[in-house]
Amino acid sequence: QVQLVESGGGLVQAGGSLRLSCVASVIIFNVSPMGWYRQAPGKQRELVAVITTGGITNYKDSVKGRFTISRDDAKNTVYLQMNMLKPEDTAVYYCNADSKVVLGRSYWGQGTQVTVSS
Repeated sequence: QVQLVESGGGLVQAGGSLRLSCVASVIIFNVSPMGWYRQAPGKQRELVAVITTGGITNYKDSVKGRFTISRDDAKNTVYLQMNMLKPEDTAVYYCNADSKVVLGRSYWGQGTQVTVSS
């Protein structure tokens, strides 16, 4: 069964840090760029960061210098280290495996809430 399981969300004060984790099934992790998206209430889901199978990363402008995406191939896990958090980072964060090229579709995790208080 293909799945993505996220963890690490929570409530933090502005300026604080959180680390999100996403464990993926081997079948999708090894062939997929992995990304973190977020969706705030009343807003569309947006890409926050992505990392290719080769380790190339890309970030939304507003999180550059504050967030770091990484992947541990031995653990089939992708991480999002979030530092200097701001209230506007508050959202549900979703892990994504972009498997369209190899498997014909992408996969999503269930989402984890991140709330940053001012």
